[in-house]
Amino acid sequence: MIEHIRGTVDRKYLDSVVIDAAGIGYRVFVPFSNLEAMQSGREVKLFVAESTAMYGGGTTLYGFMSEEEKNVFNIFKDSVPGTGAKKAMEYLDKVTKSLPDFRRVVLARDAASLTGIFGFTKKTADKLISSLKEKIGEITLSGKEKWVKDSLGSEESEAVAGLVALGYRENQSRDAVAKVMEGGQANMTVQELITSALKKVLNGR
Repeated sequence: MIEHIRGTVDRKYLDSVVIDAAGIGYRVFVPFSNLEAMQSGREVKLFVAESTAMYGGGTTLYGFMSEEEKNVFNIFKDSVPGTGAKKAMEYLDKVTKSLPDFRRVVLARDAASLTGIFGFTKKTADKLISSLKEKIGEITLSGKEKWVKDSLGSEESEAVAGLVALGYRENQSRDAVAKVMEGGQANMTVQELITSALKKVLNGR
């Protein structure tokens, strides 16, 4: 079993890289966040998870720049029903924006944050909570949470977090959500709040 590969990035594809290690080229599928950080010709170390196709298929390598990402990938693949390696990689791509926050919201059974911050559908969010609520706490994750709940209401707080996750500044996001609430629109879902706030950001009002 391959635990890790250290070598030079020989080629990059849309979803994978070829690592030249001791003259052997290994094609490794990686999260998009990792792919963006890699440069051709540079040395890299990837922690590897192997996946063997059923009925005599070949072995595919999935690589991660940290053991934490590898552990989260494995818990998706091994603990969430109907989740193979490719689907686990899709899930990981969503949660790498903040692994500590992902663990927090799963432990809190907070489906709204899984949809508003990480972009999961409501059905998938419920499935992740049901599957991981007893397991995610066993994984050690470094770093601090980015979106700690504050004095805002639950929906407003998650809408701000969702806008920040999309790349907007926190102050800008708070102002936009506040303007939506000032408009007297009550009982909005997190997604509706994000959509309305986005319109105000894009329109500059």
